[in-house]
Amino acid sequence: MLHHVSLGTSDLDRTRRFYDPVMAVLGLRRTLDVAEAVGYGAGITVFSLNLPADGQPARAGYGTHVAFEVEHRAAVDRFFAVALAQGGSGDGPPGLRPEYDAHYYAAFVRDPDGNKIEALTFAAG
Repeated sequence: MLHHVSLGTSDLDRTRRFYDPVMAVLGLRRTLDVAEAVGYGAGITVFSLNLPADGQPARAGYGTHVAFEVEHRAAVDRFFAVALAQGGSGDGPPGLRPEYDAHYYAAFVRDPDGNKIEALTFAAG
């Protein structure tokens, strides 16, 4: 069972500006804010962005991404729009992904550090 997932960042202030509104769309709020990390959750922290412990610049993992499930397609659309407005880049616009499932509706973005995140739903509307 997973407890939380952490990705790297090189700039916590930029991370807060990007993730605070993006996570709000997903129903998550900031639950952790310390010198080396910022985290989000609905109660406990389930997702965080951390400065690398070795002091080196953060690097996005090739093939790595974190997916967040939402209740409706409109939330996927809003996630994508808010992420782009906050400085993220599109890596797959909102739409059906029938190669995964006939009802898999998702959008993919990269945060300012290059980390790939996804919002998805299986809801019909």
